[in-house]
Amino acid sequence: MRTPLSVVIGAGGTGGHIYPGLALAEALRRAEPDAVISFIGTERGLETTLIPAAGYRLHTVDMIPFDPALGAKRFLLPAALLRSGAQARSVLRRQQAQVVVGMGGYPSAPAIVGAKMAGLPSVIHESNAVPGRANQFAARLTEHLTVAFDGSRAHLSGGERALTVGMPIAASLAALDRPALRAEARRAFGIPEGARVVLFNGGSLGAARLTAAAVGLAARWKGRGDVHLLIKTGPAALAETRRKLAEAGAGAVAQGESRLDEQVDVASGPVAQAVPYLDRMDLAYAVADLVVCRAGSATIAELATTGVPAVLVPYPHAPGDHQTHNARVLSEAGAAHLVPDAETTADRLAELIDPLLADPARLAVMGRAADPGNHARAADLLAETVIRLAGQPTTTREFTS
Repeated sequence: MRTPLSVVIGAGGTGGHIYPGLALAEALRRAEPDAVISFIGTERGLETTLIPAAGYRLHTVDMIPFDPALGAKRFLLPAALLRSGAQARSVLRRQQAQVVVGMGGYPSAPAIVGAKMAGLPSVIHESNAVPGRANQFAARLTEHLTVAFDGSRAHLSGGERALTVGMPIAASLAALDRPALRAEARRAFGIPEGARVVLFNGGSLGAARLTAAAVGLAARWKGRGDVHLLIKTGPAALAETRRKLAEAGAGAVAQGESRLDEQVDVASGPVAQAVPYLDRMDLAYAVADLVVCRAGSATIAELATTGVPAVLVPYPHAPGDHQTHNARVLSEAGAAHLVPDAETTADRLAELIDPLLADPARLAVMGRAADPGNHARAADLLAETVIRLAGQPTTTREFTS
């Protein structure tokens, strides 16, 4: 009797690592419907909510970030890796894992360490143009490397053998037809007739700088009926953002939560609405004429694939300034404008965005300028690599007993 494919994916921390892991899991299930897929992460990050909500089991281990800002605690990193790696090895034993995948970020490193301890094949995926510390370490523990962008190879040990697969994105975005979905998206968000839409997306937790600039822009444009701001704040900043919009006369405070799939009202007004998160990014991209956002690798891949023009504001404290390197992939192609975080004010954005909204042809050119690359196929390409590795013999008999 055929043994179902068993894969354990290390992913956690922020959505930029978790969502690509979920896209990979989705692709594995398409290829192997009976596959047993679970995740390794920690108790600290968004994985504790996002992964179970997607229907996958999450195993947690004790791991600390690869962060020099930890001060003296950084000297605990080797011990933390050994402890969490042993915990991960126990998870792999229980799951009868055949392959382990690390999606980057410190929560994924224990999975790769555990695979090394167990003699199991493993593969890492590096999503950023400049790899993070966790994958720079993990690359030394596996022969199998995949990257989203060609430029990442130069920064990885053994990077010359890395396979460029693109960035795994959700199937709903890989196949997104923006014009076909636009009318539904405008109805879903209650966008006024004739208004152009600017989406502010600060990432999975929101971004204070972008939210503040959006509120200032909403106050500046409160008398206009030809523009509408959709502001994703993150849950923590929602109430304060709605209050500020209401005080500025640019938005009204709504009751209840704003889950689009539950059809509950959001804070909306003549100019702006604030939401804590976006369950349907396909609708958000379909409704947007322009996106103002951070430059995480997942966002860059989504913008390139869906053809949404953007103003990119890289997070200035990202390790190795990797978000600026990510942003240049689109800005140098003419698909986006890059604005430093320190310059991201309502006045600066108004100066940049007003001419863009007034020139649909220019926006269309920007939307076509990005090279979609392999991103739409990345999840399937990475899944093919994982399935191929599952057919290789392990170097231990530990999992056959």
